[in-house]
Amino acid sequence: MTVAELCLLATVILWLATIGLAKGFGWRDYDNARPRKTEFYAEGWRARALGAHQNGLEALPFFAAAVLLAEFRAAPQGLVDGLAGAFVVARLAYVTAYICDRDILRSVIWSAGFLINIALFLAPLAGRGA
Repeated sequence: MTVAELCLLATVILWLATIGLAKGFGWRDYDNARPRKTEFYAEGWRARALGAHQNGLEALPFFAAAVLLAEFRAAPQGLVDGLAGAFVVARLAYVTAYICDRDILRSVIWSAGFLINIALFLAPLAGRGA
């Protein structure tokens, strides 16, 4: 298993942990019988955690496709691993900025993560000889 593939797993775990924070720290108000009750996520950091969670789900398919394409098309594995690791760091920073209500920083980090995905998608070009 490559580092990039482990980064896919880390991204899924981060996606789940993001909403788990809201549920875990809000256990007094959280109703597991009605886990999608909108009032629980209506405002404050719980609303931002939900937004970060939803964005994580939106970001996952492109990241997964980019990693798998790069590996299937024999991009340099060190490059793929490094970019995948950078994406996980960007996602962690993104979630932190989102929950802490740092909107401009969050947008900058999102853009960096998107550019990392594009680099991953194009990584197979680095493996071709001149």
